[in-house]
Amino acid sequence: MTRTTVVRAVLAALVLLASVVIALTQSPRLGLDLQGGTRMVLQARDSASAEADADTTDRTIEVLRHRIDALGVSEPTLTRSGENRIVVELPDVQDPRKASEVLGRTAQLSFHAVEEPAPERGEGQRVLPDEQGRPVRLGAAGLSGAGVEDAVAAFDAQQGTGWHVALDFHRDAARDWARLTGQAACHPVQDDRRRVAIVLDDKVISSPQVDPSVGCRSGIASGSTRITGAFGATEAKELALLVKGGALPVPVDTMEQRTVGPTLGAEAISAGARAAAIGAALTALFITFVYRLFGALAAVALAAYGVISYAALVALGVTLTLPGLAGFVLAIGMAVDANVLAFERAREEYANGARRSLRGAVTAGFRNAWSAVADSNATTLLAAGLLFLLGSGPVKGFGITLAIGVVVSMFSALVIARALTDVAARIRFVSDYRDVNGVGRPGRVRTFLIRRRPRLFRAPRRWLAVSAALVAVAVLGIVVRGVNLGVEFTGGRLVEYATARPVDVGTARDAIADAGFAEAEVTTADGRDISVRGDIDHDGVVAIGGALAEHGGGEATKVRDELIGPSLGDELRRNALIALAVAVAAQLVYLAARFRWTFAVGCVGALVHDVIIVIGAFAWLGRPVDGIFLAALLTVIGYSVNDSVVVFDRIRELRRKGRGAALPTLANTAVLQTVPRTVNTGMGALFILGALAVLGRDSLGGFALALLIGICVGTYSSVLTAVPAALVLEGRWAAPAAAADRRSRPASRRRDPSDNGARV
Repeated sequence: MTRTTVVRAVLAALVLLASVVIALTQSPRLGLDLQGGTRMVLQARDSASAEADADTTDRTIEVLRHRIDALGVSEPTLTRSGENRIVVELPDVQDPRKASEVLGRTAQLSFHAVEEPAPERGEGQRVLPDEQGRPVRLGAAGLSGAGVEDAVAAFDAQQGTGWHVALDFHRDAARDWARLTGQAACHPVQDDRRRVAIVLDDKVISSPQVDPSVGCRSGIASGSTRITGAFGATEAKELALLVKGGALPVPVDTMEQRTVGPTLGAEAISAGARAAAIGAALTALFITFVYRLFGALAAVALAAYGVISYAALVALGVTLTLPGLAGFVLAIGMAVDANVLAFERAREEYANGARRSLRGAVTAGFRNAWSAVADSNATTLLAAGLLFLLGSGPVKGFGITLAIGVVVSMFSALVIARALTDVAARIRFVSDYRDVNGVGRPGRVRTFLIRRRPRLFRAPRRWLAVSAALVAVAVLGIVVRGVNLGVEFTGGRLVEYATARPVDVGTARDAIADAGFAEAEVTTADGRDISVRGDIDHDGVVAIGGALAEHGGGEATKVRDELIGPSLGDELRRNALIALAVAVAAQLVYLAARFRWTFAVGCVGALVHDVIIVIGAFAWLGRPVDGIFLAALLTVIGYSVNDSVVVFDRIRELRRKGRGAALPTLANTAVLQTVPRTVNTGMGALFILGALAVLGRDSLGGFALALLIGICVGTYSSVLTAVPAALVLEGRWAAPAAAADRRSRPASRRRDPSDNGARV
């Protein structure tokens, strides 16, 4: 065993051991869409007295934090996003109405002297209805809520006044309170001017008379008072919470709200776990069937990959969201790519006789596959980075999970699998029996292609015509059927209910129309899951739930609630288009740097072809296009480029070794040599995605469907769109002669010792 193999084995063992310890001792951090709860995005806006910048937004977060702590929410999270946005996550909060009311209220508390009625309002004066509904004229604010030191809700059983809020003022505010009450005490008892109005957010919540025992000009010097009114226990506690928490420096608007029930999150975790187990098992069986012993060793490395990836997510504190869970499952299928590339190259080395030993063939296979592995994983990392930078909410989690999966997959293939195969290749039994090791024979697909050797690129424009026809069908679907943009991109509200017994869509529509929402869009799945989309407020959500419960066996449980403001919907839609454009441009720049610009354009043309077809397929099927679909689309871009890079990398290699062979011939050879890898890698991903599509709920199912379509189309386009496009461009703009000579110059080969060099 060589020193390098020992180093790989020790490194793999240490990393795997550390990962097992982390996986057993730490728990993952679940996103709200998996554990249940409410996520809100608030946007601060300018007021007459303050600008909504980073400083005022940070101060607003602190006020909101006090309010949430008083609500008793466990482990809330508040973070600033950008200059003036606040992301609030409230685990286990299923009814966001109260939280939204408490968080959104500005709580501008002020104390005013009550003036006698006048025909005209003076400066700083206003008229508001008091708690009995009678209009009262208020003077300028003599004291603000900022002077309140403490506010406590209490119940007075002795005097029979019921619930009230007791206020304590700071020292300076106490003097202002004494002055304000002293001025009011100078007026006769029962005179309105003897009242002090307490105003909260432009509403008079109490306007008590100053007690007759208070002397004129002396006022209430105790520095405390109480707010009385027709309060219930909940109202008094909320009022005390708002006053004690303080006024928001600037008003806030709810831009986005997502509520997921714990049942839906548990089902998503269960579905993801089942999909991962079944898909990984099928993938392991497949690569074991194709590559025999080496495939089984790759399956062991795949299991190690799963443990290391999970440990990395836990150790880094990554929040695992629903798209992130799908990304974790998907990365399992993509993890076999590097192994497949290396094993196929080893098969070539073993078959052409260039290496005398199995160990030499395996070493050459891993070495020659490195360029394609690096380029293909770089393009996937680029897509993951764009998901994190340009995505929103849970989509960011998918980008992080995908990036971790790519890095760990390279470690599992180039370190763990490499160490295992190096050790196995030294065993004589494995080396002598080709049917055992898995790389000693070329494989059925490769044997078929070598025997038939089809000429795929005699007329490359024909393949481009077929691709153009597919794009035309997709565009026709987009134009005729339209793209069903999700609520995330259009704004509005989407609420999903689960009923105790099935309710047909017609009955559900009638019930919702009777509740006052005739314009709402209603869809059902199996009659039990009812989705309602439209302009619905918080009270409307409750009303619709009650209407559906009457027809659904007396129960209609809200399992999901998504509210997106119209301005945020426009912004997310714009960001989605920017993300797609940046993804295409970034891939073009990377490929142009790594390959000829003609190859880069052909590759980018193929990925644009894939994007249009996936969107068109969803248009024809009427499936919603939302943020999770965007994550799938950017993943398709990475996968499509991944396949094309492998083909172009082989063309580049053959061009360097060739002796002036025509580019179409080299391209044909490159495609025939790489098709086994493309098929085997695609099958590994299809097993995972098939399990997700069958076992996943709507979100996971739509994600898996988009990727299934994208991978099938991407496998086709990487061969029969990208390569023909590059050939057509090369026919028009061929490489410079000097570069062509260098590429066509034969590589130096070692002379056989028995060959003296003589030729006849």
